[in-house]
Amino acid sequence: MAHFAELDASDKVIRVIVIDNNNNLDPDGNENELYGAAFCRDLLGGSKWVQCSYNRSFRVHFPGRGWTYDKSKNAFIPPQPYPSWVLDESTLTWSAPVS
Repeated sequence: MAHFAELDASDKVIRVIVIDNNNNLDPDGNENELYGAAFCRDLLGGSKWVQCSYNRSFRVHFPGRGWTYDKSKNAFIPPQPYPSWVLDESTLTWSAPVS
């Protein structure tokens, strides 16, 4: 199964769906995110779909609703839990100001 996150205009995750791997293959039978994203758009609409990994083998985290996709880091980042928390750039998780 392949997982895809739908993003809004500010790259926040709206929802995550699962599609059959066959819907994520190019004509040569190779996995290709562009084909999976096109399948998601055709099926459910929306303009931006990004593949994600349930076992976190790419894009760092498996996202949920409200997470952000950071294209420059090629990663999903969880929402900031509190205004004082700081993003740890090495793990892309939020850290409290006092441990």
